[in-house]
Amino acid sequence: MSDTPKADSRFNDFVFLQAQNAGLFLGQLPNPATGETSVNLKAAATVLDSLEMLAVKTRGNLTAEEASLLEKALLNIRALYANVEDLG
Repeated sequence: MSDTPKADSRFNDFVFLQAQNAGLFLGQLPNPATGETSVNLKAAATVLDSLEMLAVKTRGNLTAEEASLLEKALLNIRALYANVEDLG
C-alpha cells in the first residue's frame, strides 16, 4: 500500500468551480442568467474561507499538481478579493 496520494479529477473540477464562483462574486465574470457583473463580498469570502479550510484539511493528501492548483486558486482569489475590497 502506497502513501503517495492518487490524483482525482473531481478535486480539480471542484477547485475550478469554486474559483469560477469567486470570480462571479467578485465581479470578474458576468452572471450567466443576467449577463451583468456584480460584487458580493460576503459570498466571495465564503468561497475563499472554504478553499482555505480545504487546503488545511487536505494538506499531505494531495498530489503535487492538486496542491499547486489549490494554492494558485487561493492566491488569485485573495488578490482579487483584496483589490475589490480596496475599491469598495
